[in-house]
Amino acid sequence: MKLSGVLPALITPFGKDGKIDFKAFEKHVSHMRMAGAKGFVPNGSTGEYFSQSTEERRDVLQFIKDQAKPGETLIAGTNAPATREVIEQTAIAKKIGYDIVLLAPPFYSRPSPQELINHYEAVLKAVEVSIVLYSYPAKDGSDISFEVMDHFADNPRVIGIKESSGVLQRAIDIASRYEGKIQLVSGSDDIALDFMFWGADSWICGPSNCMAKACCDLDLAYRAGDMHKARSIMKVLYRAMNILERGKYVQKVKYGCELQGLSVGEARSPLGPLTDEEKNEFRAAMEPILNWT
Repeated sequence: MKLSGVLPALITPFGKDGKIDFKAFEKHVSHMRMAGAKGFVPNGSTGEYFSQSTEERRDVLQFIKDQAKPGETLIAGTNAPATREVIEQTAIAKKIGYDIVLLAPPFYSRPSPQELINHYEAVLKAVEVSIVLYSYPAKDGSDISFEVMDHFADNPRVIGIKESSGVLQRAIDIASRYEGKIQLVSGSDDIALDFMFWGADSWICGPSNCMAKACCDLDLAYRAGDMHKARSIMKVLYRAMNILERGKYVQKVKYGCELQGLSVGEARSPLGPLTDEEKNEFRAAMEPILNWT
């Protein structure tokens, strides 16, 4: 399956009671669809899956499946610390109707390349889904090595890798080594245009929660071959995206939604609130993006 366009890595809205706010979620999804999103990726790290119960994760997947329109790409985040749990989460997603899952290395255990190969093989054997690998060593504590990608390069059910290492040279290497085999998916938002240039046709994009129209316009400008416009948009987006990459990512994305008039609540503990200084810095960076036309 060819992945394309902006695929928001969805936040999960929470109400003042701490529960998932599905009314706010519906408004949020509609906002991104109107901006041009080509699908949705629920229960990723931006969606705070790590703070949710199995029942909540199931409810989120079911809600997004019910909200989806024909032709929209859906990719379920089914990460967990242990292979057994990943298989359980992936089976839930498959039962709901997801055919693609996004999987980073299990966090904390820091598996070796061979252990990671065994992990993904176990998931593929247990559940009939396709996998988008997710490389984010800063969060997961381990990387998806070229040894792992070499192993899966000819497996038609390992369709892509969301590359969030922030290392452009690695993205270029992936695009060069696995052309026609493993799709390069943009996952380092502040260099998204560079990823497009090197062959990323899709962008699993956390910032699109709070700057959806601008992100989709960047994607459209590049596809139209208007590099001048694409560079101009990236220059506007860069500062806000770079601030996101510095830390407190989820909190800042949710605050950005608030600035856009989208009430999505606070991040769950252990993620704490932004300071006034952090809010002021991000608000200033978001100023030219608000009310994007």
